[in-house]
Amino acid sequence: MLNFKEIKEIIKLIDDSSIDEFTYESEGAKVQLKKTAARANQHVVYNNASEIQALPKQPAAESLEQPKKEVHLPKEESEQKTENLHKITSPMVGTFYAAPNPDADPYVTIGSKVKENTVVCIVEAMKLFNEIEAEVKGEIVDILVENGQLVEYGQPLFLVKPE
Repeated sequence: MLNFKEIKEIIKLIDDSSIDEFTYESEGAKVQLKKTAARANQHVVYNNASEIQALPKQPAAESLEQPKKEVHLPKEESEQKTENLHKITSPMVGTFYAAPNPDADPYVTIGSKVKENTVVCIVEAMKLFNEIEAEVKGEIVDILVENGQLVEYGQPLFLVKPE
C-alpha cells in the first residue's frame, strides 16, 4: 500500500499533468483521483482511509453564511506588502486546525512571535494530525485560513514578518 507521502506526490503529479483520472489498486486498497476542468475547485475526500477521490468542493451550509475576507490592493502595492513576508504553506491536503483541541487557545494569533520550531497549526489528513512548524523566526502578520477549513497542498496558511 502507498504511504501518505507517496499519495501526496501522486496528487501533485496528477494535478500538474493533463491526466483527468487516475486509479491505483493494491492489496485491497484503492486510490482514485479525478479532476474537473476547474482545478482550483478540488479537494480530496476519503472513505475508510482506503479510498481517496478528488472531487469538486461542495460548500458547507455554515460557510455560505460567513462572509469571506477579501482585501483588494493595487497589484504593485499588494506585491510590495507581501514581498518581504514568509508564507507558511500547507504541506498536504487536509483540514486546518488553529488549536490542539476545540477547547484550547489557538497555537498562534496575529502578532505572535514564532521561532523556526514553533507549532503554528495542525493539518489533519487521513485521521493523522500533522503539526505544522513556522520554519522561520518572526512575527505572524496574517492568518489566511479559518479554523476547520479544507486546505490544499501548497496553500498559504500564514504570513510571517521575518526577524
